[in-house]
Amino acid sequence: CNPKTSAIVKKLVADGNAGELQKYFGSRMEFGTAGLRAAMGAGISHMNDLTIIQTTQGFCRYLEKNFSDLKKRGVVIGFDARAHLSSGGSSKRFARLAANTFISQGVPVYLFSDITPTPFVPYTVTHLKLCAGIMVTASHNPKQDNGYKVYWENGAQIISPHDKGISQAIEENQEPWPQAWDDKLIDSSLLLHDPYATVNKDYFKDIQKQCFHRNINKETNLKFVHTSVHGVGHKFVQLAFKAFDLSPPFAVPEQKDPDPEFPTVKYPNPEEGKGVLTLSFALAEKDGAKIILANDPDADRLAVAEKQESGEWKVFSGNELGALLGWWIFTCWKNHNRDTCAIKDVYMLSSTVSSKILRAIALKEGFHFEETLTGFKWMGNRAKQLMDQGKAVLFAFEEAIGYMCCPAVLDKDGVSAAVITAEMASYLATRNLSLSQQLKAVYDEYGFHITKASYFICHDPKVIQQLFDNLRNFDGKNTYPKSCGRFKVSGIRDLTTGYDSSQPDQKAILPTSKSSQMITFTFANGGVATMRTSGTEPKIKYYSELCAPPGNSDVEQLKKELDELVNALEKHFFQPEKNNLQRKTE
Repeated sequence: CNPKTSAIVKKLVADGNAGELQKYFGSRMEFGTAGLRAAMGAGISHMNDLTIIQTTQGFCRYLEKNFSDLKKRGVVIGFDARAHLSSGGSSKRFARLAANTFISQGVPVYLFSDITPTPFVPYTVTHLKLCAGIMVTASHNPKQDNGYKVYWENGAQIISPHDKGISQAIEENQEPWPQAWDDKLIDSSLLLHDPYATVNKDYFKDIQKQCFHRNINKETNLKFVHTSVHGVGHKFVQLAFKAFDLSPPFAVPEQKDPDPEFPTVKYPNPEEGKGVLTLSFALAEKDGAKIILANDPDADRLAVAEKQESGEWKVFSGNELGALLGWWIFTCWKNHNRDTCAIKDVYMLSSTVSSKILRAIALKEGFHFEETLTGFKWMGNRAKQLMDQGKAVLFAFEEAIGYMCCPAVLDKDGVSAAVITAEMASYLATRNLSLSQQLKAVYDEYGFHITKASYFICHDPKVIQQLFDNLRNFDGKNTYPKSCGRFKVSGIRDLTTGYDSSQPDQKAILPTSKSSQMITFTFANGGVATMRTSGTEPKIKYYSELCAPPGNSDVEQLKKELDELVNALEKHFFQPEKNNLQRKTE
C-alpha cells in the first residue's frame, strides 16, 4: 500500500473523525468520458495509488473484452509533472502503477520515460496502431488535482458507451491484483517499451506537413516569447520551432521548467486572462518580442497575445484565434490545391458553444463546416469518421483555446498550434500586417462575429439543477422564456432534454445527455447564447455571440448590443443574487 495515504486514513480512524472519513470514502470518483479528474489524496473520492490501480484494472478488463489482439498491440501511457507531497501521489507514479497493471496481464505497454504533452498520447495510439492510450494529467486545474484521460484505438478521446462500460468494469475489479503496488516489476519486463525517442522524431516530422513558408520562417525578424506555465511544453515548443526553421522563442525563465507547485501563478490556466501572462509581458518588453505564445501545463491548449501599436497587449480569445487559424489553414490549403473539385471533400469543425466564424468562411469558400457537442472528444471522433470516408479535415477548434491543426493528432494540440501561429505571424509580417489587423480583415470579408463568454461558480448541485429547471418552467410548466429583458427569444435548443424548437419534429440533431445541463437560446436580433454546466469544474458557463453579415462594419454598435444581451442574460436567467452565484474574478 501507499504508506502516506494509509497513515492519513489510520489517523482519521484513530481520531474518530467521521466527517473527514465520509469526505474521503463517501462516494467514488465518477469515471466519465473525460476519464477521472479530482484532488490527490486518500480515499476513493481522490486520485491516489489505490484508485489508479482500481481504475486501470477495470479499464484493462474492458479492453480485453473489446480487443482480441490487445496482447499483441498494447497501450500507451503518458504523464505530466504533477506531484502531491502529502499523499505521495504524482503523475509519474500513477503512470507506472497503471503500466504495472497492464503488464501483469501480459499486455505490452508503451510508457513514456519522461513527461510529454497530452497530444503525444493520442498521436502514439494512431501512429503505433495501439488499442488505447492513457494520459495522467489534470491539465490546467489547481495544483492539488490530477486526472486520468483515456483514448480509444481511433486516437480520439472516448465517448459513450465506453465510459459506462469502463465504469462498470472498475466496480467489478476493486480488489487490487497480486503485486499491484509493486511498480518496480515493470523495469525488468520485456513488455515495457519506451516510445519517447520514436515519437519525438516522428511527431515533429509529421507536423512539418503543415509548414508552408520555410523561407519566410528562416528570414523573419519577428520575435516570440513562449511560456509553458510550469508545465511540460518548453522543450517541445522549442523543437517545433526548429522543425519549422524558426528561431527559438524566448522562454520565460521563471516558468519554463516543470514545477508542480506552479509558484508564479494563482491558476495555471492561460484562459484566465492577463494574470497568467504577467511574466511573459515583462520578458517580451525586455527582448522586443511582439507576440506571446502560452501553453497550459499539459500543452494541449494555446493562448496568444500581441503587442498593439498603442503599446497595449491584446490577448486573443479562443474564438479570435480560431478565426485566424481557420483562415490561415484554409488559405494554405487553397494555395497548394489548385483542383477546385477537391474543395467538396474539405471539412472544418467546431463545438456548438464556439464562434460560428468557420461556418461563415465555409459558406463563402465552398467547403463543409460541421458543429459538434462541446469538447474535443466529439470533434476528434467526428474527424476520424470523416477521414475514414476519404475527407480532409483541415482544422477543428473550441473557444476554450483548443486547436487541432494537424490530422496526425485527433485532439487539441498546443504544440503544433503554437508553431503554426508563429509561421502565420511571420508570413503576415512580410505583408506588414499584424495578427489583429488580419483578424479585422477576416471579419470584414466574412462578417463580424463578436463573442463574449464567462461563468459563475456554484458549489451546490441543487442550486444548479433548480436554475435550469426554472428555465424549463419559466412561464408555467414546460414553457421556456419568450424573452430575456428587452430581447425576444426566437428559438430554443435544450441538449439535456433533446428539445429543439427549430426542427420540424422539435427533436435536437446533436446527441443529448441527461447528465449535463445545456440550453441554447437564439434571439430575434441574431444573437445566440448557450448556458451549460462544466464537466470538470463547479461552474455554470455561458457563451454568447452576435454574427453580422459581411459589410456591417459598425463594430462598436454590435459590441454594445452584445453587452446588453449578456447583462440581460445574467440578470434574468442566472439571477446571481438570488442563487448566490460567485462571479468569475480576473
